[in-house]
Amino acid sequence: MSFKTMKLLYKNIVWTILALVALSFVFSLVANFSASPKALSLNDLVAKINEGGVASIVVHENTLDITLTDKTVLTAQKEAEAGLTETLKNYGVDVAALQKVPISVEDRSGGKFWASVLIPTLLPVIAMIAIFWFIFRQAKGGQNQAFSFGKSSVRLFATDKDSVTFKDVAGLKETKQELEEIVDFLKNPKKFIDMGARIPRGVLLMGAPGTGKTLLARAVAGESNVPFFHISASEFVEMFVGVGASRTRDAFATAKKAAPSILFIDEIDAIGRQRGTGLGGGHDEREQTLNQILVEMDGFERDTQVIVLAATNRADVLDEALLRPGRFDRRITLDNPDINDREAILKIHAKGKPLDNGVDLRKVATRTPGFSGADLANLMNEAAIYAARNNRQSVIQSDIYASVEKVLMGPERKGKAVSVKEREITAYHEAGHALVAASLKNSDPVHKVSIVSRGYAGGYTMKLPLEDEHLRTRSQFMADLAMMLGGYAAEQEMFGEMSTGASNDLQKVSDLARRLVTHYGMSEKLGPITFGKGNDMIFLGREIGSEKNYSETMATQIDEEVKGFIARAYASAKKIISTRKKALTAIAQALLEKEVLEQEEFNAVIEPFKLKPLLA
Repeated sequence: MSFKTMKLLYKNIVWTILALVALSFVFSLVANFSASPKALSLNDLVAKINEGGVASIVVHENTLDITLTDKTVLTAQKEAEAGLTETLKNYGVDVAALQKVPISVEDRSGGKFWASVLIPTLLPVIAMIAIFWFIFRQAKGGQNQAFSFGKSSVRLFATDKDSVTFKDVAGLKETKQELEEIVDFLKNPKKFIDMGARIPRGVLLMGAPGTGKTLLARAVAGESNVPFFHISASEFVEMFVGVGASRTRDAFATAKKAAPSILFIDEIDAIGRQRGTGLGGGHDEREQTLNQILVEMDGFERDTQVIVLAATNRADVLDEALLRPGRFDRRITLDNPDINDREAILKIHAKGKPLDNGVDLRKVATRTPGFSGADLANLMNEAAIYAARNNRQSVIQSDIYASVEKVLMGPERKGKAVSVKEREITAYHEAGHALVAASLKNSDPVHKVSIVSRGYAGGYTMKLPLEDEHLRTRSQFMADLAMMLGGYAAEQEMFGEMSTGASNDLQKVSDLARRLVTHYGMSEKLGPITFGKGNDMIFLGREIGSEKNYSETMATQIDEEVKGFIARAYASAKKIISTRKKALTAIAQALLEKEVLEQEEFNAVIEPFKLKPLLA
């Protein structure tokens, strides 16, 4: 049972208890108000008859319902084997007075009697039934049906509502071609069948979060003229054994009834992970669900005309049986967009936003390497919010730049109290980063330098490549190491000691230097070899350890090589800082004055010094 359903049931149980308490209170009041009339002895009854105080008497077998002249209702019991008149005479009643009292006889076996008996009994039962019916009705509503465990929550996509087509997806040219073939096959199957082609059974979309997997699935739904069903993989599995397999059968049965159709399973890694990788390697509920998916996709029944479209961020943990041809015939990898695709994505998300004429989205695309489609969408939304917050009528370039930095490092913290000394240290620290980056031949150009706090950073230096890079050389890595140590070297040169502000830089330097040795094989002494074997625990979904596949002697050599990389980078950074101290001071003073230096302003500061590029 899902968390949502459990929460709903607990909520209803609480309301049930409160309702029972309220009913108990109501019935107690009813009982008090409908309490039996006061009993009257026969002697007192005779006395009241003789006094003329009795208005009427109703006989119910041996029970007497007495109404006095003042409307008071009393009750009395007569003798069982004698009539009422005889009994009253035995108690000395005045016959003349008795004749003036209307006496009637009623049978308790009628409808009124049974109503008086059954209503107090059945009313609480009826109330309880009504309460539980309400609870069950609530629990069964929505996607999580508390008592329909075997039914899947697969939903039919409404193409007439918020429809998306391939035109709305920027970039991903090759990916869209692959999916267009699927759509074309569903629209015009004859031309493929005539060629002896078989319709692909499944298409797996693989990529990092935010790369557009779900968006592409929505585009397929908008382009195809066939029913498009969608469900999240997490909705298959419950705590009850057999529910996942049952829901899988139900989802595929629903898609088969509407065939030709498409069934989209989002985040399929939730149920598609390798079998036998759970704690203890047991055959758990998730594995049963996966087995059922395998059967449905490529079992004995093949001609189903149902294409399974799935998306995942963790293709590396999927079961091999799920990935083989006949199940997921096509596996499409979605990478982060390049600069041209980023520009196209920015233009799509700029629609409906009043952009200033001076906005250059190409420059924004240059500043956003590594951004996913979702990141770019969020970026443009943040820019619009930023412009509205500043009461502007249109979004300007600086709004978008500010959003880039907010997405990367968090919001500005201008209100953070910083002493004059700390501010000066931060200025020289960031000036050291920027100066080293501007002085090295293989370093990326500096785009911005700031001493305004963002997130946990007291300041930052933004350097970005001119073009998207997929490979980096040893000399570029050495330039990166020297640049990261530039702030550390500047603090030591200007103040004679180091602060804690360089701690994050040192951590990054240490990690990168070790990767150069153990992962990239860039150590001249150790040669082209990697060290350490990742221990990927699939059931946890992340790498939690590394297997040490080298000796202690080799570990010592690795440590020495890591230290050597860092020492050479620090020597390079220290040399730049000490020989170009005037440029360092100029950058720091400009930062203290303006707090932020954009690329053009930074270049203007260092231009008089005619810095010649050096090798790290």
